[in-house]
Amino acid sequence: MKRHLIYIIIVLFAFSACVTEDDFVDSPMGNFEALWKIIDEHYCFLEYKQIDWDAIHSKYEPQVKATKNSKQLFEVLGNMLAELKDGHVNLYTIHDQARYWDWYQNYPRNYSEELVEKYLGQGYRIGAGMRYTILEDNIGYVYYGSFSSGAGNGGLSEMLDYMSLCDGLILDIRNNGGGDLTNADRIAARFTNERILVGYISHKTGKEHNDFSNPEPIYIDPYENIRWQKPVVVLTNRHTYSAANYFTSIMNEFPNVTLLGDQTGGGSGMPFSSELPNGWGVRFSACPIFNAQKQHIEFGVAPDVWVNLEDADKFQGIDTLIEAARQLMRGKLFIQTVCK
Repeated sequence: MKRHLIYIIIVLFAFSACVTEDDFVDSPMGNFEALWKIIDEHYCFLEYKQIDWDAIHSKYEPQVKATKNSKQLFEVLGNMLAELKDGHVNLYTIHDQARYWDWYQNYPRNYSEELVEKYLGQGYRIGAGMRYTILEDNIGYVYYGSFSSGAGNGGLSEMLDYMSLCDGLILDIRNNGGGDLTNADRIAARFTNERILVGYISHKTGKEHNDFSNPEPIYIDPYENIRWQKPVVVLTNRHTYSAANYFTSIMNEFPNVTLLGDQTGGGSGMPFSSELPNGWGVRFSACPIFNAQKQHIEFGVAPDVWVNLEDADKFQGIDTLIEAARQLMRGKLFIQTVCK
């Protein structure tokens, strides 16, 4: 995986030389044309999402011409980027950041920080960027809030050793907005005993919307030391995004893992940054990552077991998803599942 990422960074660096602020003047129309061209030539999901980018140009060009100041221009350009429906796409200025958050804001939250803290209790442990404890029914519970939190091998070994006598493990990555893919690979390596194909990655090779390299396989190799051998339930919600979405897709390939909760928020494009003539920064998805079946995961990964956090449970201090995971591992959950 690291070799693929280094190669992609080199390719993207070469692409960045194709679009510079020297190509367009620093004016409302110059910045609009620069942004439109960057997305047109380098954004990786135009074809997949069936976005008519030429029509988007026609729609927003008169709006740009009507702007009176930079804040109005920022609003128009931000709205144009929102047409991509991608949480990895942003426009940065000193006064604001354009973002698309509908990938999770228009859905049930299915998460309560207060409930997570209740299940962790007072004496939970902290290590490898995670908080973890052993529940009273001998089920291990781990909450991992960000893949930007370093998941070192020493900390992972200590955690799994501590939970070695547990009957199962709940790995809660709800509201995990992503971070470092290396942490995702490192954690996943603790849940397989053999090398396994978990996905593919591709990159843009030209300016046309469908100019991509052949998908390159992504493998996870088992960690050479302590690994988990018992059932695992991964909890997800719509705010499980980016690297967390990628991790969910990986874990879905392991036979001892069940995904439970809501569909993840997606975000499978590796982001890249460029700049407009006026100095505003723009970030966008440049390289698509697929699952092991070569299917896009840009719009999320579906769980095996769909469970929502019920208001009645929440009112009583019960996390519906955590309880469903515990029941599932005890073999007492009789709800319809999606076969892998």
